Amino acid sequence: MRRIAGLLLAPLLLLSAVACGSDDKASDSASSKNGVPAITAGAKFGEKPTLSKGEGDPPKELKTEVLSEGDGAKLKNGDAIQVNYLGQAWDSTKPFDNSFDRKQPFDLTLGAGMVIQGWDKGLVGQKVGSRVELVIPPELGYGEQGQGDIKPNATLVFVVDVLKATQIPASAKGTEVAQDNIDLPKVGVKTDGKAPTVTIPKGDPPKKLVSNYVLESDGDVVKESDSVVVNYVGMIWKGAKEFDNTYTTGKTQTFPLSQVTLKGLKNGLVDKKVGSRVLLVIPPDQAFGDQQQQAIPKNSTLVFAVDILAKV
Repeated sequence: MRRIAGLLLAPLLLLSAVACGSDDKASDSASSKNGVPAITAGAKFGEKPTLSKGEGDPPKELKTEVLSEGDGAKLKNGDAIQVNYLGQAWDSTKPFDNSFDRKQPFDLTLGAGMVIQGWDKGLVGQKVGSRVELVIPPELGYGEQGQGDIKPNATLVFVVDVLKATQIPASAKGTEVAQDNIDLPKVGVKTDGKAPTVTIPKGDPPKKLVSNYVLESDGDVVKESDSVVVNYVGMIWKGAKEFDNTYTTGKTQTFPLSQVTLKGLKNGLVDKKVGSRVLLVIPPDQAFGDQQQQAIPKNSTLVFAVDILAKV
């Protein structure tokens, strides 16, 4: 079963495609500090940095340099984190991307495989409020393929500001809500961190979006501008075939809702409470319509059981 999460979001740096190269040029001086390219301007946490070009041959292994240490909690795999970053190739004077110019921090779940391995490995153990510099060898970056403006076998340099982190619970929890409509799927209510059961009826699916609580928490209400951390089971109504399941990987997904391209998924989660389990039934006009996507046939009605674990 192939992961479908990449189809739910607009492409992001470190997920599937690199944005067009930045017009900003870094310093072309070959200055370095502790074996990593030096910051020649914007050195403070929160400022957009300017990086010098790497000196000589890059390190063969992942290198993490703490430029300024924060006083927050240490990052762990499974944490939902928010960062600002600037990325540049070792032998370049031009950043290929940065979040500072967009004024939109990047949200991810650490250790969930949402980003290149150099990020997942290099950020674990760093403290919230820290600025770190990562030098990432090709095998922990984009390898022999490269990506966008990034050449094959490129060593990458990132300056990353760790803005915040949220510990993620294993399961949704809340008050059970009656599932008394026999024409809708039934979702299991166990809260053991395993995938809930989803039973789809034999009849025709509804024509309009369904977004119902299964477990209703008392958490904050989700807004369209939020990024949410979720676990989910995704199924096709016809044939009750499962096409995706984050529980089987043990890795949550972080969805910036403003970038979710599956209309019914976004609309179904907005205004729901963090900590809840939700049933979504998404008709074709709010799913993939008349386009086949991987194992999902065209004109499919989709069913999701979603645990809204946190928002960042």
